[in-house]
Amino acid sequence: MGNILGRLCKDGFTLCPEDGASPVAASVGVHQGGVAGQHAVTVEAAGFAALVRDLHQIEITGKVIVPEGLSKYVRSSTAAQSNWYRKLLVAWQSSQPPPRNAEEASGLICEALRGHRKVDVQGFLSFYGLSPCKPATTDAAPTFDPQVAVQTRPWPKGVQYELLTLPIDNKGVVDGDTLTVYVDTSRDSREAASIPELVLNAVVKMKVARSAGDFTTAKAIQKEISQAGYKIVEVNDGNRDILARKYKVRLRGIDAPESKMFHGPESKSMLLSLVEGKPVHLLVYNSDRYGRLVADIYCKNVFIQEILLKNGAAWHYTAYDRRPEFAEWEKEACNARIGLWSKKNPQKPWEYRKENRKGG
Repeated sequence: MGNILGRLCKDGFTLCPEDGASPVAASVGVHQGGVAGQHAVTVEAAGFAALVRDLHQIEITGKVIVPEGLSKYVRSSTAAQSNWYRKLLVAWQSSQPPPRNAEEASGLICEALRGHRKVDVQGFLSFYGLSPCKPATTDAAPTFDPQVAVQTRPWPKGVQYELLTLPIDNKGVVDGDTLTVYVDTSRDSREAASIPELVLNAVVKMKVARSAGDFTTAKAIQKEISQAGYKIVEVNDGNRDILARKYKVRLRGIDAPESKMFHGPESKSMLLSLVEGKPVHLLVYNSDRYGRLVADIYCKNVFIQEILLKNGAAWHYTAYDRRPEFAEWEKEACNARIGLWSKKNPQKPWEYRKENRKGG
């Protein structure tokens, strides 16, 4: 994982101070305009160095001290400003590679604080003498893995937004129509903007504890993060962690057999075989009464509901979805007598649940 300042200095960052040197923000007049400092450092370079040191201070102490004067540039409260720094610290530590100049830092800030008031984000950038956010372009490259992303647009009617998950492990398949997934908050602006302050504080404290070798405290804090619906995930390269948000997802338009029903275990196994070890792309419609996201699921451009219906692993759930192609896929499996249709008149899962509720 490493610390922010250490990683930059290791790579030869020219503004790294000698031991005991004062922060650049205090010594070069970052916000005075023109060229700063005896080494003719530009305002943007000095501002970048000041930001690095501010984040590094949070990283090593676990405490956020909002720089004096920031309130003159932004409208939000000091508490909100503290929250920005925590988000930026998480985003900076998660970036690979981390920003190495003012332009890259400006881009990271604009992405991490997307969803906040534009005037505040631009004011924050101005405070550090950094370039303003670049306007979004309609033809920007997609942020999703091309092997995962859905190639067809527009989205189906009713889709509200999309999410790309981390690879799903075998515990992520609850049954034949429900998944537990995790979304990398550093790669999704919607997620980055909605991380609770409690979680951001916990992440910083956990990393401070780890750096100090206090793994008992770090483990306890990690449990708090998990209880809040988030998870610290170690990236394969072993050099950094990411903060991921947990979601339960209900596959829209299908209803698979319950675990104790005929073909229930087989339906779960089929879904597991389709998604295990792979990221999936969610097109989210809404949430159900249990708090699960209701979504269409794609994996490497394969529509998962289609595969399940065509193989007799689920019913078309017509009470909530009337798409004609779903009915056709179900009919195809029924006529072939495969999966759950290998049994004459298999019991429908919604009827099974209703009977069991009465019996209870």
